[in-house]
Amino acid sequence: MRAAAVALMLLAAGCAGSSRSIIDYPARVHIVQPGETLYGIAWRYGVDYRDLARWNRIDDPNFIRVGQRILLTPPASDTTAASAGTGNAARPASQPASTSATRSPGSAATRPRTASTPPRTAGTPSSGSTTRSPSATTPSSTTTPMPTSPPPRWHWPTSGQVVSRFGSSDGSIATGIAIAGREGQAIEAAADGRVVYAGTGLIGYGQLVIIRHNDTYLTAYGYNRRLLVQQGDDVKRGQKIAEMGLNPTRQPRLHFEVRRNGVPVDPLTLMSPR
Repeated sequence: MRAAAVALMLLAAGCAGSSRSIIDYPARVHIVQPGETLYGIAWRYGVDYRDLARWNRIDDPNFIRVGQRILLTPPASDTTAASAGTGNAARPASQPASTSATRSPGSAATRPRTASTPPRTAGTPSSGSTTRSPSATTPSSTTTPMPTSPPPRWHWPTSGQVVSRFGSSDGSIATGIAIAGREGQAIEAAADGRVVYAGTGLIGYGQLVIIRHNDTYLTAYGYNRRLLVQQGDDVKRGQKIAEMGLNPTRQPRLHFEVRRNGVPVDPLTLMSPR
């Protein structure tokens, strides 16, 4: 009996150790929740939305469905994630770990392509209304550099002092900058583009707007009091898109991010001094 009891204890300990190792693995798959978009999911995990679309054989990034399993790392047959210029496969973004849910001067020629339909959030599955069947083509195994669009002509998103810089360890979101101001002041689009996310699904950002400017650049505007645009809206450089709100410490702030091919970059290296 004593030997049997010892054996049971060892078995339980082995199971517990196995469970912990599984839990400690980084996320490999995301299950789409209502209201989520592929752009928002890519932002959360610090991955380029084009990588997610390719890895999951999604023909149109605007079409995903609730319950769909989204691979966050490239499948074994896909070696393109190691190509030059990406370097962002399955790298988590520097944002709160408690998230529970869902890109320098240029010319007007860099305006984003106009899609035939605006981006859509994931809703309740229906008969083909918000889904697109995966392509039957297997992911490419060739090494192809990620195409890069020229940067837009940037505009400061709001007036005020930069109080937290890119990469800061002061407790703010390190992947962007924080600009101080007054509650309710105008938040403006940093360049022409299309709103690909507007909502509160990414915890830690408050009411958030993400704008896609071209195939390479996206910007995000967090801690808003009120959003004045919605997903699918086309916006112009300098257009008012939101009103400044309070950050988690109850200070009026704008959290502003720029991402190039899914990788956060310092906005102060791209924008002219005011």
